[in-house]
Amino acid sequence: MDINLARTFLAIVETRSFQRAAERLHVTQTSVSARVRTLEELLRRKLFVRNKAGAALTRAGEQFLPHATTLVQVWERARHQVAVPDGSQAVLAAGCEISLWDPLLLRWLLWLRQTAPQLAIRTEVGFPHDLLDKVAAGVLDVAIVYAPQQRPGLRVELLIEEKLVMVTTAKRPRVPRPADYVYVDWGPEFAAQHGLAFPELSNAAVKAGLGPLGREYLLAAGGTGYFRLDVVRAHLESGHLRRVPNTPEFLYPAYAVYAVGADPAIVGPALSGLREVSAGGARPLVSGKLT
Repeated sequence: MDINLARTFLAIVETRSFQRAAERLHVTQTSVSARVRTLEELLRRKLFVRNKAGAALTRAGEQFLPHATTLVQVWERARHQVAVPDGSQAVLAAGCEISLWDPLLLRWLLWLRQTAPQLAIRTEVGFPHDLLDKVAAGVLDVAIVYAPQQRPGLRVELLIEEKLVMVTTAKRPRVPRPADYVYVDWGPEFAAQHGLAFPELSNAAVKAGLGPLGREYLLAAGGTGYFRLDVVRAHLESGHLRRVPNTPEFLYPAYAVYAVGADPAIVGPALSGLREVSAGGARPLVSGKLT
């Protein structure tokens, strides 16, 4: 079977729309419809019911879903392993959410090269939805993300329960004025909690969509903002930053996401390394095996 048929099927399931699936796959809606017809002819079953709300799975479609996921994942794993560099036994493809890569990803890479030298490593940094799509499609073996959505065929493992804390360069730490505040976008859950705690800071003078950028700006220009405790710990110990007393802490957990049918020889060392390096900054909450 053409692997693109399974990819198209999964895109429709995810977007619940033939049109949105076509946009995601960069093909025409006519091509999407043709692929679905071909797949339904091969399976001799109708897979979708189309209505004004979009596209819903039939009973046969629900039964085919885990098999389509496995087909795509196995194909991607096979494609990666064929391209294994000389001197390596396998390729580990990993992705990390933009707000979590620093310093977790670097620590993990160093750990892997020392502990699992048989693995060639390919990494990327991106947005959580894109990373989960790639894990589901088998393009990535594991992704490190914040607040992932549960999806069929994927396992989610809690790595660390990180905290976001308010820090400042001011010698007299206190809740700042909007003009002195650096707001970092840590996601919708943080935005909602932050808005309730500090409605007066909604119009911050500086807003950063990337944690490391906000941190470096704060250290260079001065000000106050919320940052991950593990990342600013050294600056707190050196005195370059100070905790603002009597301000709330916000949880910012990190999760590892991998496929149900992941190869333990590849994903096992990756998870072990993530737990190990997570323990170096924040206490790991999970210590299990890939089963």
